[in-house]
Parts: sequence; C-alpha cells; structure tokens
Amino acid sequence: MTSSAAGRSVSVLARRHGWFPHSWFPHSWFLGVLGLGAALRIVTMLGYRPALWFPDSYTYVVTAMRPRPDLVRPAGYSMFLRLFEPFHSFALVTFVQHLLGLLAGAMIYVTVLRWCGRSRRSVLVAAAATVPVLLDAYQIEMEHLLVSDSLFTFLVVAAACLALRRPPSTHRPSTPAAVALGLILAAATLTRTIGLPLIAVFAFFLVWYGFSRARVVRRDVPRRVGAFALAALLPLAAYAGWFYAAHHRVGLVGSNGVFLYGRTMTFADCSVMRPPADVAVLCDSRPPAERPTSQDYIWSDDSPLVRLPGITFIEETDALAGRFAWLAIRSQPLDYSAGVLTELGRTFTWRRHVYPDAETYGYYEFPASTPAPPDRHPAIVGKEFAERYERGSVAVRIAEPYAGWMRAYQRVASLPGALLLVVLVIPLLRLVRPARRGAARGSGVPWGLPWATAWVLLVVPAATAQFDYRYVLPATPLACLAAALAMSPDDRRDQRIR
Repeated sequence: MTSSAAGRSVSVLARRHGWFPHSWFPHSWFLGVLGLGAALRIVTMLGYRPALWFPDSYTYVVTAMRPRPDLVRPAGYSMFLRLFEPFHSFALVTFVQHLLGLLAGAMIYVTVLRWCGRSRRSVLVAAAATVPVLLDAYQIEMEHLLVSDSLFTFLVVAAACLALRRPPSTHRPSTPAAVALGLILAAATLTRTIGLPLIAVFAFFLVWYGFSRARVVRRDVPRRVGAFALAALLPLAAYAGWFYAAHHRVGLVGSNGVFLYGRTMTFADCSVMRPPADVAVLCDSRPPAERPTSQDYIWSDDSPLVRLPGITFIEETDALAGRFAWLAIRSQPLDYSAGVLTELGRTFTWRRHVYPDAETYGYYEFPASTPAPPDRHPAIVGKEFAERYERGSVAVRIAEPYAGWMRAYQRVASLPGALLLVVLVIPLLRLVRPARRGAARGSGVPWGLPWATAWVLLVVPAATAQFDYRYVLPATPLACLAAALAMSPDDRRDQRIR
C-alpha cells in the first residue's frame, strides 16, 4: 500500500469513528499548546535551581518541618511540602507544581470539549481557553515559587471541572461526586482561606442546577448538597480543632482582623469614626493620600499596629484590629466601597504597574541575579529549616542561557488585565442570545459556576486585604473556562447540570 493510500484509509477511518473534526487531527492545537507549556517549564527548571523563594515560603517550610498551625496561613501547602520531604529536593516540589499547572490546562480542555462537542470551532475554543494557564509567563513563574498559589489554582480548577465533568444529557452528579467536590474545596480552603467562600458558591450552584429542570428527582438534591457540605466542612472543623489546641483560638487562622485593618487604613479617618480610646491607638494622623499601602500597616515597624506590645497576630491585637476595621467600614461605607473598587480596578489595567511595592513586585519576575538571602528573623529561621529539608544550600542558582530565555519570554507573554476583563464579559454577552429566542434569561448556564468563582477570587482579596498580582492568577483559568463554555454551540445551549 502506498503512503497516499494509507493516508486516505486513515482519514476515512477517522471520519467514520469521529476521531477528527472535519478531517483535522482532533487535539493538535491543544497538544501544541501543552507541548510548548511543558518546554517552557523545563527551561524554567534548568534556568532557576532548585526553586524561587517568596517571603511566605519560609513560613510554609517551618510548618512543614515542625507541624503546627500558623497564625497567618493555613497549613495545607505546608503539608503538601511535607509529602516530598523524604526526597530532600525543592526541585521535585517545583516539578510537581509545574505538572499541576499542565494538568489544570488539560482539565479545562477536556471540560470544554465535553460540553461543547468536538467541532472545529469547539476544539479551537477549548485550546484557546488553556493558553493563559499553560503559556502565561507569570503563571509559570508562580509555579516555580514555593508558595501555595499553584496548588490552590489546581484544586479550584479541579473542583470546577468536576462539577462540570459531564454534559447533563448523559450524567448527573452522584452523591460520591458531591463528596469528592466537598473534599477538594476543603483542601483548597486549607491551602488558602479564600477557598472558604467558594464552598458557598459551589453549594448555591449545586442547588440551582439541581432544581433547574422539573425532570430532575428533586428529593435527591438535598442529599447531594448535604453530602457536599459535610465533606467540605468536616475537614475544616477538624483543622479548627487542631488550631484551637495549638493557640486556644477559634478559627482557621488568627489574622483576619489584622488584614482587614490594613485594608481600611487606606481611607480610615478617625475624626469621622470617633473610636473609643483603646481603639484610637491604631489611628494614623496622616491624610489617606499620604499613607503607604495596606500591607505596610501589617508588616512595617512604623505601623501603629506593629508598635503595640507583643507579636502582631496575638488574639488581643487581632481582635483590636478587627474592631477598628469594622468601625471604619460602618462609619465610611462609601470610602470603603471606593477603596475596594480601586483595588479591584488594578486587576484590569493593560500594563502591569509596580504594586504594592518594588520588592513584592520583583518576586513575580524571573530574576537576573541571585536573590539576596532573607534578612528578617522569621525568614532567617525558615531558611535554616529549608536547608534541613533540602540537606544542602537553598540559594537560587541561575543558569544561562535558560534563565535569560525565560526573562525575555516574560517580557512579551502574559495576559493583560484588560483582556482578562474582556474574557469575564464574554459570558454576560451570552445571556442576551437565549433571551432573544424566548429562552429563560440566564437559566442553567454551565459557565455560571467558573465565572462566579473567578469573580470571588478577584473581589475578596480586594475587599479584605489588598490587590496583588499573585491573587489574579488563580482566577484567570476559571474565567477562561467560563468564556469557553459560554461560546458553546447553540445546540448545547439548553443543557443543564443534573
């Protein structure tokens, strides 16, 4: 048989069995994006060994080596690090984090195809939806940092894809699936506490989708939602018990009041608030326009909060900071709202601006020279624990030309915030089309869950702490998933999750 005859035979078989959409290799676009993403991650691992460090990294390592719940950050990521401690290799940790990034892209691709079919358009849309998570240079750099965000991103994307794992005409979530979904979100919450409101978001959509059609057996919905809630909340209750045993405090962390205080200090005016004497010690007499960013009120030695006796996150200080913050919000609700919108607006600028300060911003760039060793006492202690973990030096070793390639790539390959806003608007435009055809406006839209989740991940940090480019990255894959689902063919328009 000649090569041309063999090619025609393969093409006929492909069309007969549905392997190719319109005679195209079905996954060639995605495999190209995935392959390029894998190559970029290999170059990153060759250029920066064993890993890149962020100030939070040292706290995570200390908790991994000496398990005890931290007052500021939940211990989920630390337990992730502890899983790999027997291998004594942070390079292995970053390899796994890069692998999780690739898997997140693959899950998005599969989910879009399950909902949208395998037409040429659907394949292109699904592949395009994976580009930000697979090829964005800042996403790759974050995966190489020893921080919780890459694990958190994977868990949240996994939860969204599990909730949307099958088109509703062929499957409806079982109780075991609801349990798995709850466990994943519990793990996400114990990795970053912003996962906590996502439990409510997912529960709402489980109920909404469950009751969206009369043919659904509605008595099954409470059972599934109840199983989901128990699976999500029981691990959190267990962790809260551990936290209480260690610190004699109720909660998952002991820093909520402190961070909310920092958020309100960009506008808080004590002449308007008129706080009681014990709260007034946290006032700043400077006009809001002359004040530093929110994080300085948490970490800087000049902060009224940091100048109080004891460590910043003891129960009394956190409670005092919380009282100040809530008084500021009640007294100046419009100023608070304006501050939240200002912080949120930083997400959608075309170009990145140095914020909140040059030091923090620099951690999100591939460095050209070896970063300086930590100079704060907690980080110095953390570095000692990290060397015990690695059983060797943890200084970043930069290898050229690989590092230079990634620095050059980072200058041109990232998703501008303005385009992210466009991606978030696409699903809203989709609502208009069913309405024009007489369908119920917004009913049963599969994109609603990832779209709402993306917005929660963007809004909550702006409302409770401050904007940080690091917080945008977990929301981006979900926004792209929502946009891709909203662009599904018309014949899939009315499908519901059951």
